[in-house]
Amino acid sequence: MSPPVAPTGWSRWLVPPAALSVHLSIGQVYAWSVFKPPLETALGLSGTQSALPFQLGIVMLGLSAAFGGTLVERRGPRWAMTVALVCFTSGFLIAALGAETRQYWLIVLGYGFVGGIGLGIGYISPVSTLIKWFPDRPGMATGIAIMGFGGGALIAAPWSAQMLDSFGADSSGIALAFLVHGLTYAVFMTLGVLLVRVPQAEGPAKPGGPAPLDGPQVSARQAVRTPQFWCLWVVLCMNVTAGIGILEKAAPMITDFFADTSAPVSASAAAGFVALLSAANMAGRIGWSSTSDLIGRKNVYRLYLGVGALMYLLIAQFGDASKPLFVICALVILSFYGGGFATVPAYLKDLFGTYQVGAIHGRLLTAWSTAGVLGPLIVNWVADRQEEAGKHGAGLYGLSLIIMICLLAVGFVANELVRPVHSRHHIPAPREAADDDTARHQQSA
Repeated sequence: MSPPVAPTGWSRWLVPPAALSVHLSIGQVYAWSVFKPPLETALGLSGTQSALPFQLGIVMLGLSAAFGGTLVERRGPRWAMTVALVCFTSGFLIAALGAETRQYWLIVLGYGFVGGIGLGIGYISPVSTLIKWFPDRPGMATGIAIMGFGGGALIAAPWSAQMLDSFGADSSGIALAFLVHGLTYAVFMTLGVLLVRVPQAEGPAKPGGPAPLDGPQVSARQAVRTPQFWCLWVVLCMNVTAGIGILEKAAPMITDFFADTSAPVSASAAAGFVALLSAANMAGRIGWSSTSDLIGRKNVYRLYLGVGALMYLLIAQFGDASKPLFVICALVILSFYGGGFATVPAYLKDLFGTYQVGAIHGRLLTAWSTAGVLGPLIVNWVADRQEEAGKHGAGLYGLSLIIMICLLAVGFVANELVRPVHSRHHIPAPREAADDDTARHQQSA
């Protein structure tokens, strides 16, 4: 499937909607916490067990993005979006079969493994193309698309809750909800596949269009050999771990925090809280990434990591005393969490150039895979152990929040260590690098 090249006069503003149609769909993964309590009740699962499909999905997201990044660069965004469509929607259908037959391993296989591959390929499918279309505003461009991933739960959380109310929260109702998700997202993602275009071959820069490659360029193979890549890996891993553990357990967490108060949180209100977090996640992706075009990537990550740690501290100390404080701090944290994802492609572009930036981004997302295991594992494991020790309510999460603060501090230090890439890692030009790669392959053959 050859990449569709934009005809002369094609508006670059048609590319972000194509990316959004995919990212809004795969962003459903952030609404997984809505399915956790019904699955735990229907199938007799613990909190740690019910997090497994989500965890595996995030692991596969990072791995498929890392291994498929170069292939996405070579075959283009339409191929990648098609693969994402098939895998992501098939994952829901397999999960629906698993729920109907009460075979939890099928839910893990479908939603986590197969669907997770769709997550990874779909996530990176538009990034390189958007950066090439918007070389003047890379943070804003990637923020527009990636905000869809953060905003997917804004639609999916209340929609899923409504379906569970209508279909029932037993295994058959969960199966039907999974089925409806899969079929609906298949239609919606097809719109992105049909609409996406790549820029014409590089030439003189034109107003409002893609520019030729400019500045130092680093190949994906060389990028992973630089300390800058691994510093950013730590930054992303720490930021994601600190956010994703809370996000994955958002609905039961707010319920637990205020369970012993005079105004407990209902299931529908908890689903609404998940939707609010999704809105903050989405707003942060476009808002903070656009801000990074003005104040710089390192400065905006200082904000994410430093102020984010302060928000966690406020929740740990005073969260159960005030719902507004809890909600506001959580919204700020999720805006930083989303902003970190949307800003990192532009950070990579600043350090390594636009040549193979999609492949470099894919490799960096292995940090997300690691965080996808660590974050939910820390929060769920600690909560399970605290419950066994007789604690309840906000006491289930105090230790987890302190751990998150420490992780953000580690990420802050790693961000401070980022410096410009040394010239020895630069390539003269993409074409010359390609010639060098071809010559090496011929010699090895």
